[in-house]
Amino acid sequence: MIKAMNGLFVTFEGIDGAGKSTHIDSLAHAFREQGRVVTLTREPGGTPLAEQLRQMVLNDPMDAMTEVLLVFAARRDHIQRVIQPALARGEVLLCDRFTDASFAYQGAGRGFDRDILGVLEGWVQGGVLQPDLTIWFDLPATVAAQRLSGARAPDKFESQPLAFFERVAGGYAQRMASDPARFARINANQDAASVWSEVDRAVRSKGMVS
Repeated sequence: MIKAMNGLFVTFEGIDGAGKSTHIDSLAHAFREQGRVVTLTREPGGTPLAEQLRQMVLNDPMDAMTEVLLVFAARRDHIQRVIQPALARGEVLLCDRFTDASFAYQGAGRGFDRDILGVLEGWVQGGVLQPDLTIWFDLPATVAAQRLSGARAPDKFESQPLAFFERVAGGYAQRMASDPARFARINANQDAASVWSEVDRAVRSKGMVS
């Protein structure tokens, strides 16, 4: 699963309520202005099968191992059917969450064994596929909870207590510490224009957008 040299893989991470979606669309527009073909996708999801698995993961009761296996099964199908082909065509692929989310939510949040997550990451991603850039929207869990309050009927993750999201945020910090060159930490606790300015600067610093 080696990427084409001119394909770009950018992932967006953060706890629920961090405000990723608006900036994903803005970055897609910036790349298209440069004449690039952009594919927008998400995890869990991105294919018909993975979207079915997403609904189970977000809504059905299950233990942590079942949840992990479903997430990685969805990821495998997503890589095979969407991610790998898009990168091979030289496209820019923008993905709302990827494997870092598994380490943050299932690993840190649920307390699932990180070593097993690492084995699954190697199997499913062929030991090769990683994002070129991961944009982490870092937001205090208390602020995220305020943003989500009353926004919509919560799924089983969004309805978790504050302590869960604090653990998830810690999980993202651990992932960044393990691979700092891949990550751009964005202060998501500010107005949208300031957040976008940080996102834009992170992408430009990598030479992805001129």
